[in-house]
Amino acid sequence: MDGDGPPSPASSPSTPRTLRDRLPNTREGAETSLDRLVRENRFTIAVLFPAVGAVTLVGSAEGWIPEPFAFHPWFVLFGVLVMRSPLVVGILPLLDRRAVGWIGVLIAYTYAIEGLGVRTGWPYGTFEYTVSLGPMLGGVPVALPVFFVPLVVNAYLLYSLLSGGRSSSGWVRLLAVALAVVAMDVVLDPGAVAVGFWTFGGGAFYGIPLSNYAGWVLSATVAVVTLDRAFDADAVRDRLTRCEFMLDDMVSFVILWGGINVWFGNYLPAAVALAFGVALVRANRFDARLLNQWR
Repeated sequence: MDGDGPPSPASSPSTPRTLRDRLPNTREGAETSLDRLVRENRFTIAVLFPAVGAVTLVGSAEGWIPEPFAFHPWFVLFGVLVMRSPLVVGILPLLDRRAVGWIGVLIAYTYAIEGLGVRTGWPYGTFEYTVSLGPMLGGVPVALPVFFVPLVVNAYLLYSLLSGGRSSSGWVRLLAVALAVVAMDVVLDPGAVAVGFWTFGGGAFYGIPLSNYAGWVLSATVAVVTLDRAFDADAVRDRLTRCEFMLDDMVSFVILWGGINVWFGNYLPAAVALAFGVALVRANRFDARLLNQWR
């Protein structure tokens, strides 16, 4: 036809798209892309990374891995960030200004209570870090919220999932989440002490003073109050229903710290980790078919 010509390079289907063109340009598009990325890599994130992490941490503690690779802080931090990614991606659609503000309050509390604990021994008992977990500030890892906040958020989400909205009592939720957080620390602290992340200098429970768990009740209480104000309960349950990988970080926790506790003969903490694993399977939060990828 008159006036028609060949298509311009910009509209030609053969023209390669740049990386910028392929990136989503809306928040909803970004969240959808991240959901797909995590969903397509669940086995690697939730099973392979914690399994490799358990082996390397045990290897570092037992002297099998030489310096400077033993307990390499950036390797540890990278692995933790990868394992946290399902939780972060799962939470993203729930984040608004209110949620970000209250999570900021929880992060500030995390630094404050840990700094107080390192200096005074209250409320967790006297302890010190014996392995570098990345840059330190005032004796506290700068990346501390990456280690602490997901612990309490996972417990909060697990309760929301298992309760199914049946209980509207804030006191019941507070008690249940606090017990879950303490149970998770029953798994975490013995494993961390065994590999040498930190030390309490001795204690009645696998080298940990019982006061540590009283401290975790306090921190869990602060976390529940904060998270209640950050998120709408119905929105949390709806997202949990639609996002099957939202608790995969807890799957990683069970594999990593459960495995470490088994190796060091901490059988009670390992049994508690197994109980969490059973709860996740029964709640359809871990698809055992993922393990078929080993075959």
